[in-house]
Amino acid sequence: MESLYVLSGLAVGLLVGMTGVGGGALMTPLLVLGFNISPLVAVGTDLLFAAVTKSIGTVTHGWQGTVQWNIVGLMALGSIPSTFITINFLSDLQAQGEVADLIIKNTLASALLLTATLLIFKNNLTKYFRSHPTEQSTMMQSGFTILAGVGLGVLVTISSIGSGALGIVILTLLYPHKETVKIVGTDIAHAVPLTAIAGAGHYHLGSVDLDLLFWLLLGSIPGVYIGSRLGKKLPEKFIRYILATLLFSVSIKLLA
Repeated sequence: MESLYVLSGLAVGLLVGMTGVGGGALMTPLLVLGFNISPLVAVGTDLLFAAVTKSIGTVTHGWQGTVQWNIVGLMALGSIPSTFITINFLSDLQAQGEVADLIIKNTLASALLLTATLLIFKNNLTKYFRSHPTEQSTMMQSGFTILAGVGLGVLVTISSIGSGALGIVILTLLYPHKETVKIVGTDIAHAVPLTAIAGAGHYHLGSVDLDLLFWLLLGSIPGVYIGSRLGKKLPEKFIRYILATLLFSVSIKLLA
């Protein structure tokens, strides 16, 4: 079984390296549908998985100067409190067993549908936001950034999905003049404390499998490196459409 976990980590790492989409959209459904792991444990384990892998990306972007730390701080002002509140909510649900798993599965499926849609229309949305920037005061912009953090904190803690494609689109909408690389770097940097705190909360709930986490990371870390090299040789649009189709299919399977 350990070898299958390593291969799964490798496969997800390859796709993450090629597409840049967060592993939550791929790993959590794989654990639930492929290995019959409870949704609560799958989400908790994947959150710590994301915290480790995205820490590596944050270091890289930090050295390159492509992280807007002031924006990271504003998003964290919203996401960290909402993460703690959501963990308490999950703790209350945990006693009900199947109810908690049902809520997580439905949230996961909805997040996958949203992520798949954003993958298809990502370039169109980015072009539109940047060609039709909205006038916002600094205070209003900061307020919306905090609110975005609140929403991401809730969604990521429940489903482990949201800090990838969704976070990037939100930041592009709020900061249309920022370079794409800085938007990506900022989103990754914000995902680290978010997933780490949410993952720690799940660990406190007993919904993290550390052995599983180890084997997944053993495969994913080299997978991300290899995928990032392969991604340069494959058509980006083709990869996005294939991945979006996969996510749509998985979301329907979860809802069935």
